[in-house]
Amino acid sequence: MLTLFGKPEPTLLDRLKQSVTKTREQLGARIGPLLAGGRSVDPQLFRELEASLLAADLGVRTTKELLAGLREDAERGNFQDAAQLKEALKKRLADLLRLPEAAPAANGARPQVIFVVGVNGTGKTTTIGKLAWRLKQEGRPTVLCAADTFRAAAIEQLEVWAQRAGVEIVRQKTGADPAAVVYDGLSSAIKGSAEVVIVDTAGRLHTKHNLMAELEKMKRTAAKLVPGAPHEVLLVLDATTGQNGLAQAREFTAHAGVTGIVLTKLDGTAKGGIVVAIARELGLPVRYVGTGEQADDLVPFDAPTFVNSLFD
Repeated sequence: MLTLFGKPEPTLLDRLKQSVTKTREQLGARIGPLLAGGRSVDPQLFRELEASLLAADLGVRTTKELLAGLREDAERGNFQDAAQLKEALKKRLADLLRLPEAAPAANGARPQVIFVVGVNGTGKTTTIGKLAWRLKQEGRPTVLCAADTFRAAAIEQLEVWAQRAGVEIVRQKTGADPAAVVYDGLSSAIKGSAEVVIVDTAGRLHTKHNLMAELEKMKRTAAKLVPGAPHEVLLVLDATTGQNGLAQAREFTAHAGVTGIVLTKLDGTAKGGIVVAIARELGLPVRYVGTGEQADDLVPFDAPTFVNSLFD
């Protein structure tokens, strides 16, 4: 059981409930009365439900697809009342989110190499620190690679997190070739028998294609040293950006080979439905969710638990 400062770890449901408080309050205010037991299932109910889901940032495409299936069930007479519709809604939401949960296989390669990408301001470097802390608690020796060399503050921030998590960090001076830092980081990890290497990349805007080319160079360097590297490319998204975050995810998926999402600042928005939109429209699993500011405030994502935390 992971603990910090001697505190018992809350359950995953507790953590997710806390992180989606604003979204749950909004959905509760809107959907609670709609889907209360006893109300009949009719076209007006579906219209009001659609408006509520859109307000939670599920997105037009995902909302329409979701409701189309529920309307078909209603036409077959599957719902006696709105309470049954609510349970069916929760199941369909969980099904949309139930994408592969395990990281892509590293095919036995050591170390496992994780690239972390995302625009500045999403909480990328902080997320890396939290992930390193979590891996260290799991007994997995980890090395951080400070390949965001364009921003001195990024290197310094990552050093602080490395000290906090008790893991090694490999860095060069500001302005160094990021691919060279990746080479040094992986070489050090291999010599030291580290199990995981997490590479911090520049907080590149998804429209800067030259920076995407630089990321490709870093990936080629990694693959020369470790077969199949990088084994995971995590995109850090700020939940408060909503549909703009979805646009970022599309660009990164197209150019950076993203394999999973880390969603930060979920506790700062009432539009947590963006989680569903990302999974449905991009086919990308959410790997982790940031639930606060402490080192242990990064939890693995679980679809049924997330859905329950939204409604219950």
